[in-house]
Amino acid sequence: MRFATAPARRLIALGVGLAVGATVLSAPAAAAPPEGAYWHTRALMTSTHPWRFGTKSDPYSLVQQRISESWSAPDGRRWFGYRELGTQPATAADKKAWQRDGSPSKWSESIDGKTVKLSTEPSKGRMVPVRERNQFLLAGQWLTYDEVQRLPADPNRLKDWLTKAGQVSRLQDISIPGWLTSTLPQLLHALPAPKEVRAAAFQALLTMPGVRADGNAKDNLGRSGAVVVIDRSNGTGEKATSVQLRLIVDTGRMVLLSQDQTVMLNGKAFAQKSFNETLVEVGWTNSQPAVPALP
Repeated sequence: MRFATAPARRLIALGVGLAVGATVLSAPAAAAPPEGAYWHTRALMTSTHPWRFGTKSDPYSLVQQRISESWSAPDGRRWFGYRELGTQPATAADKKAWQRDGSPSKWSESIDGKTVKLSTEPSKGRMVPVRERNQFLLAGQWLTYDEVQRLPADPNRLKDWLTKAGQVSRLQDISIPGWLTSTLPQLLHALPAPKEVRAAAFQALLTMPGVRADGNAKDNLGRSGAVVVIDRSNGTGEKATSVQLRLIVDTGRMVLLSQDQTVMLNGKAFAQKSFNETLVEVGWTNSQPAVPALP
């Protein structure tokens, strides 16, 4: 396995000139060949728009939904597609305020030099090639498909590998645990890692501070999975912020089904920073990249 000391520098062999030290990391017993033309994800994101609409005396919040898809070929070429699904009032009370506002189907607002345009109708969507390196990005390291296949399939060795990647990126030691907690879930959907590596990522995540298993639950599509809760808190008093990320993982396939983020500011829900993302599809496909279809 190799590490890059900086994006523009040549990859150097692990343990050769790498200040963080050398460790021999094992690979999965059998590197998984591609099972299709593309590693593919399709995700439905639901979030509350940070602005309030309507009148100052009778404002309302709007919920946005977006479908996004990604396709990654084994040679590292990638494509990204997205499509807005339309905007709706967030709650029953917001719907009443929206109706009093004339039930608009489009919004165009400007605040502090920023303009937003929203519609209740879905957009036409787009699909574009990703113009970056034809490799897979993990923990600040650009990897080939074969290197992704050789990621450690042991939880402790995988954490060691990611820790060294963080050190190469000059992260402070105090930041490493939180960074690992944010990075490990990526292996459950974002890269074509073997199932054994995904399982190691799941097991490693459960050993991190602030992370706990919380039984089983169903996602918004009715699929069952294991719940993992990640709690983060910052500040005290009026500046106290609490962020909870709730993951649902299919432990049979070892892929992420959904993630919900709930943000509390001084003990009150902060809907504008909260969201739900449902991973509708994760895995190999032979379907060509295209503008995301409507649900």
